Amino acid sequence: MRHKRSSNGVTGMAQTILQLLLVAILLVNLTLASTVRRPRLDGRIVGGQVASIQDIPYQVSLQRSYHFCGGSLIAQGWVLTAAHCTEGSAILISKVRIGSSRTADGGQLVGIKRVHRHPKYNAYTIDFDFSLLELQEYSAQNVTQSFIGLPQQDADIADGTPVLVSGWGNTQSNQESSAVLRAVTVPKVSQMQCTEAYGSFGSITDRMLCAGLPEGGKDACQGDSGGPLAADDTLWGVVSWGYGCARPNYPGVYSRVSAVRDWIGSISGI
Repeated sequence: MRHKRSSNGVTGMAQTILQLLLVAILLVNLTLASTVRRPRLDGRIVGGQVASIQDIPYQVSLQRSYHFCGGSLIAQGWVLTAAHCTEGSAILISKVRIGSSRTADGGQLVGIKRVHRHPKYNAYTIDFDFSLLELQEYSAQNVTQSFIGLPQQDADIADGTPVLVSGWGNTQSNQESSAVLRAVTVPKVSQMQCTEAYGSFGSITDRMLCAGLPEGGKDACQGDSGGPLAADDTLWGVVSWGYGCARPNYPGVYSRVSAVRDWIGSISGI
């Protein structure tokens, strides 16, 4: 079949090729834009210290045949984690390791009975990045565990407040193993400062809060997703996303627990 020449001197075939190129360029741009806010899905706390599960007994590890995300025990049989950690059906064959400082052994592996992902979770903007894991029944006897408190709906902590982040994520150092729990303390960053830092990459919503040092060097990283950001025995944030790990002027972004406190209560009864 022959193609008619267009009125501007370009053949129909050339137009088709041009259109395909434009579509390809658009797809590349969309892909680049979407990767800016890529969640931390695998691998250690950056700039932190080795921690014991005795000191952070609410910390849990989400596992398949390997650790892939963190989470926090908020009551017997209930874990709060990030929604992006629970995408796909594979989460239902995953388990939660409770009561161990190591990802490969110790504590107790518990099955997941049901996943309650926040109905407003947006995988592109990573807004409402929360999931509740309802665990299968297990005996808590001789297991190192306790439950971290939850803030009231819409409560907040002052900017600059030191907050503790923990997990088994990427340390960005060959000398620091990700097999053992690590933790780091960083200050909460104001909403305005965080919005200015990420202005060209997407909005910081009311369901997000930020923490980190202006000079970088301390942060959550890949594999810490879903884990806790805590202060005064209260869970204020869930590790969610960020631009790189521990980069200067780019604080870590956490899902703000107080923004969905009523939802947590409606699902779990807590």
